[in-house]
Amino acid sequence: MILARVLGTVVATRKDERLEGRKLLVCRPVSPGGTPEGSYLVAVDTVGAGYLETVLIVSGSSARMAGGKESPLDAAIVGIVDEVRMEPESESDESDEKRALAARGKR
Repeated sequence: MILARVLGTVVATRKDERLEGRKLLVCRPVSPGGTPEGSYLVAVDTVGAGYLETVLIVSGSSARMAGGKESPLDAAIVGIVDEVRMEPESESDESDEKRALAARGKR
């Protein structure tokens, strides 16, 4: 899944008939802290998301399943995020990772 923010809409008067009646939104991936990351993408809205909301996007076959059978989708909004919580990384976590990497290098 991709965490993203809704930044706009796409209006396409001519499109595949399977996209008729579907809302297309311009989104940009964001970090868990909300910092923009990566390129913009267009996703079909399946949950009624709005401007500047943080959303969950699925892509590929998951997007096609969210849009219904045989939908020509590459990205679909499947959730509206209320909050993202992250535990602070501790120094002990970093030490554990360094030890694990060092152990792999010795093999």
